Amino acid sequence: MTKRKKKPKNEIHQMSTQIVNVVLINDAVKSELLDLMERLGVVRSEAYNKLGSIRHWGMNWRSAYPEVRSFRTPESLGLPSKLMEWTVSDVAKAILAQQAATIANLRGKIWARYPGKENEETRKLAYQKLNSTEFLSDSFLSRIVRDEFERGHTRVDNQVVYQPEAYTCTRLSRYVYRLNVSGLNRGKRIQFNIRSNRKPSGQIRLIYNSELDHFELHFVVNFGIYTKSPDEERTPIGIDKGYTEALIDSNEKVHGDGLGKLLTKKSNRMTNKNRQRGKLFAIFRKHEEHDPVKAARILENNLSRKTENKRYKKDQAAISSLLGTASKSLFASRKLKVFAEDLTQPIKNKRQSKSLSRKLNSWVKGKLRDSLQKWADWSDSVITEVNAAYTSQTDSITLTLLGKRVGDSFTRHTGVVVQSDCNAAKTVLHRGTDRDITRYMGASQVQAVLLRRTAMFLKLEGKSLEDAVKLGWLDPKHRKNPEFQKLVSGS
Repeated sequence: MTKRKKKPKNEIHQMSTQIVNVVLINDAVKSELLDLMERLGVVRSEAYNKLGSIRHWGMNWRSAYPEVRSFRTPESLGLPSKLMEWTVSDVAKAILAQQAATIANLRGKIWARYPGKENEETRKLAYQKLNSTEFLSDSFLSRIVRDEFERGHTRVDNQVVYQPEAYTCTRLSRYVYRLNVSGLNRGKRIQFNIRSNRKPSGQIRLIYNSELDHFELHFVVNFGIYTKSPDEERTPIGIDKGYTEALIDSNEKVHGDGLGKLLTKKSNRMTNKNRQRGKLFAIFRKHEEHDPVKAARILENNLSRKTENKRYKKDQAAISSLLGTASKSLFASRKLKVFAEDLTQPIKNKRQSKSLSRKLNSWVKGKLRDSLQKWADWSDSVITEVNAAYTSQTDSITLTLLGKRVGDSFTRHTGVVVQSDCNAAKTVLHRGTDRDITRYMGASQVQAVLLRRTAMFLKLEGKSLEDAVKLGWLDPKHRKNPEFQKLVSGS
């Protein structure tokens, strides 16, 4: 048995998923593929139910197939063993990814429970326990995992995963390839054509898009390999993620201008559309008992999601394109060490917060984060997320809480007015090298650190925190923090 070659430590592969359409497929092939997908959907569902519990936390995905085969054999569904094995492995990897995301989300809670440098070893031990079912013996870890982790179930029955040994690919013309893939019958392969500018290789995924009534082929393309550079060769820069524009950097350059208009247009259209649909639903419910024929007609002709789904996908594609362009422009010139806000938590305690959360929703935040990470990997750059608390309310020159932000303007205590997003980006840059403010500190702890710095700065000016509040330099809301009272009383 040949040993796998170890990947060099600093070797980075520029990977991207390509989606191509299947063309020239006859009804018999389509019918067989849909039948195959339906049977594999049963496997996928049962595997997720079995492996998705806490009991299988931190499992090895290679041992997933024997576990599932103990109660569901490929013969019972008339499936080739290899196709079932690859489907189960795909489910296991998806569950492991979900577990990894849960662990990442728990870091803030672990830090809140064990704060400070003195508890660093305790935090490391907690992270180690989360890699296996060992955390179940710890009541705190067990509780937060069960609160955060949602046991998954799946009804996906529209895809097949193929490894290289299960298909062959032949080039017919410049942009057309013919694929022969394994089907339900042993020794008899299914044949269809795809339109692509690259030859598929490695693992491929055949997906049936029911909305557009066609098959798609998903595969990973390797665009090149490079060796990771040392941090000294990267230029540090801070970015502030916004609503009007996708982001603005600490060099005062805007990337992705026009994002706000796109989001507002999409959001308002969806709001108006759903408001009208609500009225139609009321009419539908009114006639449901007395005139079921009319109710069925309203449901079919006026409450269908087919057109709306197409529009929604079109909107999402436009936003994704703009975010991708913004990320690419940031990394276009040189290797960077980017410091960005950690916006994994929803925006709270802001005016019109519901409206903002609806427009700058988690999908946009996640899409921008993924896009930045992709282009950072491709350009030999690094992204470090920092604590976002009070970055927009901190003066980037004095690094204190003196000053006031109103809309797109930040007024310093000296009366100088600067662009608020540029000020926030520069604050994020400083936050990246701040040893006192860590990523997972709570907002009140960050506020306390900034209040201490503000008090020290004011002392040099011959003033106190109370003087700053009276002069309008410091927001009165900071009085609620216990650290404010300690600093004022001198204790």
